[in-house]
Amino acid sequence: MDTMPTHAGALLEVRGIRQAYHKEATADLIVLDGVNLTLREGEIVALLGRSGSGKSTLLRIVSGLLQPSGGDVLWRSEPVVGPTEGVAMVFQSFALFPWLTVQENVELGLEARGVPRAERAQRAEEAIDLIGLGGFESAYPKELSGGMRQRVGLARALVVHPDLLLMDEPFSALDVLTAETLRTDLIDLWSEGRLPVKSMLMVTHNIEEAVLMSDRILVFSSNPGRVAHELTVPFPHPRNRLDPDFRAMVDDIYGVMTRRPAPRAAATAPLPPSIDTPLPRVGSNLIAGMVEALAGEPYNGRADLPALAASLQYEADELLPLGETLQMLHFAVLEEGDISLTDEGRRFADADTEERKKIFAEALRAHVPIVNMIRQVLDQRWNHRASAERFRDELEDHMSPDYAEDTLRAAIAWGRYAELFSYDEEAGQFSLEEVE
Repeated sequence: MDTMPTHAGALLEVRGIRQAYHKEATADLIVLDGVNLTLREGEIVALLGRSGSGKSTLLRIVSGLLQPSGGDVLWRSEPVVGPTEGVAMVFQSFALFPWLTVQENVELGLEARGVPRAERAQRAEEAIDLIGLGGFESAYPKELSGGMRQRVGLARALVVHPDLLLMDEPFSALDVLTAETLRTDLIDLWSEGRLPVKSMLMVTHNIEEAVLMSDRILVFSSNPGRVAHELTVPFPHPRNRLDPDFRAMVDDIYGVMTRRPAPRAAATAPLPPSIDTPLPRVGSNLIAGMVEALAGEPYNGRADLPALAASLQYEADELLPLGETLQMLHFAVLEEGDISLTDEGRRFADADTEERKKIFAEALRAHVPIVNMIRQVLDQRWNHRASAERFRDELEDHMSPDYAEDTLRAAIAWGRYAELFSYDEEAGQFSLEEVE
């Protein structure tokens, strides 16, 4: 549920933020709608949700880099106009200048603020030492590992001593072990009071990361993005991933993000998708592999999503679109943080290659309207051909161009696998050549 940001003394308040982009001849594309949040000094807040839920857009609005279509952002009770003084951001990409040394990259923000050379050098050295890169001041980015480059990005943000540190998926470009080390080091510095910041606001797709680091988690829904749930993380630092209470909270969040209705009787009857339902770019091999994994040991048709994510080394943003695709095809049901194969899913798992194609084709025709539309148009036309642009335009009447393109590419891949139609990439044309 949304919280009304009316707290006195808050560091940051976001009130009724709306972000929309105008689309010619169709309704505006609404990215964020009615977003409220309050951030106080001394807390870490995580924004958790699927891709496309507007979390990174909200971060840019908070930083003052993007003006919202509606609503207000207050920084220390004053409206934000332009880049916010006292706010620094760490990006997913390292965003370092390759021709500058570590020291020079870290000094950039101070130089832009007119800080004298001697003070710049001293503060940069302190930030570099703090973040664990002492001795690398004269190195260039190409000489550093990914984890070390992200530490430079952190040092560059911290050197200006911001009151608020914004982090946009700061660990997602790193390997698992490097990301874990950097998370741990950052939380240790925070817990020891050594970070020159008062609060942190971070975007993540990783549920365990959110529970591991933050004091509060705001779970975003999509289309449009809004705060669907606010959760308080009650565990003191340092946190143990293996603690039963920690695991239970991760499981609860998976349950929240699967968004199944409470009555279990309704679980076998998900709402049917329509032409305006975006399709994820999930390959047929991944779909088949997931069905096989669920059908086999140790799951035997039913799996707990956190356990499955850990086993496959998937994040929620990777696992949930795959699970929802299986649900759309009626191969599985997502409910309360679990995924269960349906009878049709088991039939697919047991079938040989040719039979799987037939089952997949039946599922697409019955449950994926854009694929069924393409096939119907091809069947009705005398030459059994149609331009992809015709369907792209249809999709763009209902969704953003990016979502429309992803949806069309998914439909092309799935329809080809099911042998429902052929597609000429160069001509951008569907046909029934070499089909049936």
